[in-house]
Amino acid sequence: MIYRPLSLFLGLKYTRAKSRNRFISFISWVSILGIALGVMVLITVLSVMNGFDREIKTRMLNLVPQVTIAPWGGGNLDNWQGLSGLIQSNNQIESFAPFIETQAMISTEGSPNFGMLKGIEPSLESGVSPIANCLIEGDLKNLTPGSFGIILGEDLASNLGVGLGDKVSVIVPKASLSAVGFLPRIKVFTVVGVFKTGYQFDGSYGLVNIQDLGKVLQIPEGSVSGVQLKLKDLYQSGNIVNWLGDKLPLSDHAFDWTYQNQNFFQALKMEKVMMFLILCLIIAVAGFNMLSQLVMMVTDKESDIAILRTLGAKSGLLIRIFMIQGFITGAFGTFLGVILGIILSLNVTNLVNLIQEIFHIQFLSSDVYYINFVPSYLRAQDVLIIIGIALLISLLATIYPAIRASKILPAEALRYE
Repeated sequence: MIYRPLSLFLGLKYTRAKSRNRFISFISWVSILGIALGVMVLITVLSVMNGFDREIKTRMLNLVPQVTIAPWGGGNLDNWQGLSGLIQSNNQIESFAPFIETQAMISTEGSPNFGMLKGIEPSLESGVSPIANCLIEGDLKNLTPGSFGIILGEDLASNLGVGLGDKVSVIVPKASLSAVGFLPRIKVFTVVGVFKTGYQFDGSYGLVNIQDLGKVLQIPEGSVSGVQLKLKDLYQSGNIVNWLGDKLPLSDHAFDWTYQNQNFFQALKMEKVMMFLILCLIIAVAGFNMLSQLVMMVTDKESDIAILRTLGAKSGLLIRIFMIQGFITGAFGTFLGVILGIILSLNVTNLVNLIQEIFHIQFLSSDVYYINFVPSYLRAQDVLIIIGIALLISLLATIYPAIRASKILPAEALRYE
């Protein structure tokens, strides 16, 4: 006695049964392997792209504030301490610190380099930025007021040919009026540290004490370029910006880390979407293989279908039988691809490193990509979306063969039996 729906019973039976035509069985296995391959590659590639995205964001946020409060159109933010009450009233904001930022030319004898100079308050900076953990020489505490010390990025220090204790000349755009006209302001700083973020900041940034930079730029005491915030959840930065927009004076505004690098992150997002769509074509091709296999299966089972029709089977029953059979084939391929994709995603970094060691090659150079390994970050959300798409393609591939099976006439099918 059968305790399950007849369509499910026959669909499972046809899936397990060996076809009289070996070519049909071969096409069936090709369909399964095609879907498995597509799902595996899609999971792995998206995991690697997620890994690159996370690494770039992590390295970038070593110096880029999560949220910044600054005046409209540049200029200085006066009495920044007055914002402390507003900032502390939001429990999503973990800490804050003022900063002064300007373009500068940092040079030694015959070796000028253009970059950014950032004045920080060392005691507060550690609360909003992980830059202290990126120091390979020196300490943020060395940036004491009046010492005119500077911490350089590793690449910038290398280009200048300087190390701890060496002197560098800093030229800022703030001009001084003299008897011969306007002259750029020049100040000698002592190198007291070197940092390495693994990103482009290493070749263009210098950190100094905020009071020292304020004196060089002749900024009134208490005025800064802006205030940077650190959040408990950096992905809530958009909500914090909107909240601050309703609270800040009209002269000031807030923006987050995505705004400062909007084009870059939009390009990353577009690249991920396009790669996703292209790799979905692998699953689609496997779906067409499965459609062909089911069409041949329907032809192979015409006599069985005719007998079912003579026993009173309705068109709906025949449609469900072959849709179930095709869906099970697709589900098996999807399940196999998910298992292989997860295993590969979790081990792709070690696998690439092993290939590099065996063949003595380097796929990624830190000089070009700011990263010398292939990262991977597996997201459950991506896996679920891929599973849904693979199952949907499998289901769609069964529709035409199933409808064709339902239209077979018993008399025509049994004529030569």
